[in-house]
Amino acid sequence: MRILVLNPNTTTGMTASIRTIAEASASPGTEIVATEPLWGPESIEGHFEGYLSAAAVLDRLTTIEEPFDALVMAGFGEPGREGAQELLDVPVLDITECAAQLAMLLGHSYGIVTTLDRAVPQIQDRLLTAGLLQRCAAVRGTGLGVLELEEDEDRTVEAVVSTARRLVEEDGAEVVCLGCGGMAGLQEKVSASLGGVPVVDGVAAAVKFAEAAVGLGLSTSKVAASPRRAPRSSVPGRSVPICAAEPAHHQPAGRPSRSARRSPGESPAASAGPKPVGRPPRTKTRTDDRRNDSRQPTADRCRPLPRRGGAGRGQAQGGGSRPGSGAPGRFARESPVCPQHRGALRRRTTNSSPNSGTASR
Repeated sequence: MRILVLNPNTTTGMTASIRTIAEASASPGTEIVATEPLWGPESIEGHFEGYLSAAAVLDRLTTIEEPFDALVMAGFGEPGREGAQELLDVPVLDITECAAQLAMLLGHSYGIVTTLDRAVPQIQDRLLTAGLLQRCAAVRGTGLGVLELEEDEDRTVEAVVSTARRLVEEDGAEVVCLGCGGMAGLQEKVSASLGGVPVVDGVAAAVKFAEAAVGLGLSTSKVAASPRRAPRSSVPGRSVPICAAEPAHHQPAGRPSRSARRSPGESPAASAGPKPVGRPPRTKTRTDDRRNDSRQPTADRCRPLPRRGGAGRGQAQGGGSRPGSGAPGRFARESPVCPQHRGALRRRTTNSSPNSGTASR
């Protein structure tokens, strides 16, 4: 069995400390492979470094060629576990959730000792997402940065013990969790200073959970997972990142830029090649034909106007001939009048009839 333990920051000294506690916790026959991202922050003190390291961790996972049976993410309260579960087919365990799960098996409530106070909300958000915050008594910071944990071990132990004692005496925690991968290996000294209070190290707990999952033949469920896409870094012939404009330094391998392909004396328009096909021209629909035809004086859309039947102009106006009355007067409209017939209608209504005796205009 091979377990990959991934330190979320780029500090190699902390990776060595995590490897030591992981190897001491592993069962015989379990191989521990510890590594760190190729880029990213040296330490993680809050949300900004956390999200930056999450991208670096996922990028590092795409470059590891050696097979492994489980992954332990050794960042306490760090994001990125869900992305690793989508990427991999092996069990992925986070030391935050593993420490809290084991602590709830040992006592009713637990407390977490971490580094700086600004890391407390990040850990609480991680526990809330995992559904483990309800039984957490408190999360307290020691005031020491991540890199300061390895500078003076005695000072680190004193700060962790002082903070853990407040968790037990003031907050009512029955179990204490070490809330940083850099605190790995301090659980025995802290527990002895607290009079035997159980102290859980997240790296050791995650290694044991990983061995149990692999031994039982279990892995992360893929029921609700979408089909996994190939990472951008694995696209053949391209560099990372891939931008839409694709400048010269992002050109695919083996393909010269457009300016390099242009022969001496050739204009840019000639070397550009055929223009891309844009939106096709708008075609005329049947509705457009009907609308255009209604504006033209075609005979097939207008019927002959009704005869006046010898009625004079005065009769047409005074006889009550109105639309819908049925009388063929001036205002009768049996069909739409087009421009061609409008002139005839005007002449017919303005000129006098031989029987009416009215003068012409």
